[in-house]
Amino acid sequence: MPMTRKQKRTSMILAGLAALAAAAGLILYALSDTIVFFYTPSEVAEKSVQPGVRFRLGGLVEEGSIEKLAGSRINFVVTDTDKTLKVSYKGVLPDLFREGQGVVAEGKIERSGTFVADTILAKHDENYMPREVADALKKKGQWKEGKDGKDSKDGNTY
Repeated sequence: MPMTRKQKRTSMILAGLAALAAAAGLILYALSDTIVFFYTPSEVAEKSVQPGVRFRLGGLVEEGSIEKLAGSRINFVVTDTDKTLKVSYKGVLPDLFREGQGVVAEGKIERSGTFVADTILAKHDENYMPREVADALKKKGQWKEGKDGKDSKDGNTY
């Protein structure tokens, strides 16, 4: 029994929607590992991020690690209190960038293991730390309660 024009049209529309859903599913599956705001140093080590792959690195600037070099080059270490990763950056740092504070750096890791950042984001006031940094610290058991019993979001309390 032949299909009517309306049935043919309906089946074409349904086939098109199924193809779109399958394509969207494949795209989301392929991007699932990169749909992350940033990786902590521990996650970089676990995932064995390849040199040259662009990603964001987040954590705390390790105490005593800031090294100012010639020009506007600066080296420092980002930690999640478990693992560390050396970062090299050339440019002007945010005013509130300092040791012990939350930071997110965007760039690529070199073969030497140094993360070369082209963008540095630091906290913007005394009560802010990027949510992802705070969540990563909570997951590692390094988050401390503030004096008022609320979650501490100030990097100075670690």
